[in-house]
Amino acid sequence: MRAKETARLGTVRLLLAAMKQKEVDERVELADADVLSIIEKMIKQRRESIAQYEKAARQDLADAEKAEIAVLQAYLPQQLSEAEVVEAVAAAIRESGAAGMKDMGKVMGLLKTRLAGRTDMGKLSGLVKAKLVG
Repeated sequence: MRAKETARLGTVRLLLAAMKQKEVDERVELADADVLSIIEKMIKQRRESIAQYEKAARQDLADAEKAEIAVLQAYLPQQLSEAEVVEAVAAAIRESGAAGMKDMGKVMGLLKTRLAGRTDMGKLSGLVKAKLVG
């Protein structure tokens, strides 16, 4: 607030409101995993908004959403490198004994708990699918 960073302040306030809303709705105290899922959900919403804004030629609004994503990502754990994600996928496939697409749920279940907040789950699912098919 004192630094007059209004965009960052607004984003942090939105995050705090989303956290409070979940606590009130579900009458629980949030754990770290819950907070990470809220942040990931907010980032996903912003990415979808960016796509819509760019489709409508509203670059100003898309840029504002991109700035919010940057602020939100600062509250996530450090992201894994591509090589680390590939290794985690290979390990999960070995552990679960996955043989094909029918076992994708098992692999994703393992990876979701291990990599929550540390990689994009959409890209992760595409990578798992590619490994199980090919």
